[in-house]
Formats: sequence, C-alpha cells, structure tokens
Amino acid sequence: MAAVFDLDVLRSFVAAVESGSLVEAASRLGRSTSAMSAQMKRLEDSVGLAVFRKQGRGLELTETGTAMLSYARRLLDLNDEAAIAMRQIRSGGGCRLAIQQDFGDVMLPQVLRRFTRAHPSVQLDVIVAGNADLQKLVTNQSVDLAIAWDIGGFARKPQWRYTMPVCWVARPDWRAPPAGEPQALVMLGDDCYFRIMAAQALDDAQRSWRLAMTSPSLASVWAGVEAGLGITARTSLGIPASLSRLPTSSGPHGLPPLRDIAVAAFLPNGRTRIAQTLASLFGEAIAAKLPA
Repeated sequence: MAAVFDLDVLRSFVAAVESGSLVEAASRLGRSTSAMSAQMKRLEDSVGLAVFRKQGRGLELTETGTAMLSYARRLLDLNDEAAIAMRQIRSGGGCRLAIQQDFGDVMLPQVLRRFTRAHPSVQLDVIVAGNADLQKLVTNQSVDLAIAWDIGGFARKPQWRYTMPVCWVARPDWRAPPAGEPQALVMLGDDCYFRIMAAQALDDAQRSWRLAMTSPSLASVWAGVEAGLGITARTSLGIPASLSRLPTSSGPHGLPPLRDIAVAAFLPNGRTRIAQTLASLFGEAIAAKLPA
C-alpha cells in the first residue's frame, strides 16, 4: 500500500528544514520540541528511510530528505491552492476585465485556464475594446482590471508595465511598391495608435502612403494583410503564422523603424485579490513573449 502523507507533518518538516533546527521550528509553529520529533519520526516511518542526519546542533537533509522536501512543498502548495479555491466557491464574486484586441485571441485562453484552476466559481465579464474606450472604463472605474497600451491618458499608476517593439507586418511575398507609388496600409480606426505611429514614421521618412483598408476588427486587419491589400504595424503578439515581420531600412524604398509601445495593467477599483491575480497572470504571459 502506498504511503499516505500527513500534511501537518509535511508542514512541520518544511518548517524544520527552513529554520535549521527542530527547536526553532517548534517555536515557529507553537509546538513542543518532543511533538516535532515525533512528527519527524512519523515522516521517516512513512518514507521508510531517514530524511535527516545529525550535523552538530543543526539538521542536514539526506538524499531522501532532499527529494521529500521538493514533494512536500508541492503538496502543501496544492493544498493551499485548493483551500483558496474552496473559499472562493463559498464567497462567489466576479471580475470585470477589459483588454485590447491583441490580447484576446492570443493570451486570454492561456490566462483563463490558469486562473480558473484556482478560481472556478468566479464570474468574469470580459470587454474587448480599443485604447480610447479602455481609458474611459478605467477613469469611470467601470472595470476591475484593464490590460491596455500605455500611451498616456491613464491617470492611475499601473501595477506593471512592459515595453514592446512595434514592427511592420506583411505577407511573406511582400515587395516594396515601385518608386513614386504609395505604400498601401491596412489599419484599424482613426484613433488607433499604431495607425498614427505608422503614418508618422512614413511621413518622417518622406514615404508616401495610402489607406487600402480600415476596420474596427483586428481579425479583419489580419485578413486584409493576408489578402495582400497592404501592410500593417503591430507588436509581434498574435501575428498569424501566414504573415511575417518586415525588416526596416533607412534607404529610399525601405520601411522606416517604428517606436516601441508599452503595455500595462490598471486596477481602477483597487488591488482586489481576484483582479490582482488576473493582472499577475497576464503580466507573466506577456513577459514570456518579450524579446530576450
């Protein structure tokens, strides 16, 4: 029969390792030294091997003890995660999340999978909007968390902020237009920062351009670029596999470099636990995609 480990014993074991002695661990946990010794004996009986060897007045882990420590921490973490989830089920609750289109298709499924493992009963209200609308939602405190491009206009200090490079995106077979012909662009609406950035970069490089297609939907923008109607400007997040990032050049027919853009998490209603957890998960997902 497989050993069944007592979580209370495992917690005492981890405390003993972290404090370096049974005496200090007993004081930390509010127990007697004899009770701690008895728990360590129970652990060793369950394992079938010694987990500690004497090292002066302190404790030194055996090879078995080192392996057990890793498992003990994982078991305790899983137990604590389950306890938090059960409390959340009892308390219920919800969270209004507002995000850019860039993060909806790419990161939302990944983040939600991780989030719902610990918060299965939380009701999420997800709003996908452009930056101008996100700023209004944050200003009016109409959402609990907003993941947005931080281009100014947000009165609140973000929980985290990352800078990302912006690139030109086109079909792999894209070719620069002949001399004298404008570069065709496929963009979002008038207030889209990427559209403004792209136009300014081409103007500064004295390159003519024209809008070949506009749409309020990022998916439609990708479709227009895939159809060969023109190029667009975006971060590397969510670029379809059928499209490619374009190199920049200072030459007369090359594409000028684009400025970086910052993405940030805003919590207009304070750092509620649910919103803060979601913000941290988005931050980890975005940080993982930043260029090394």
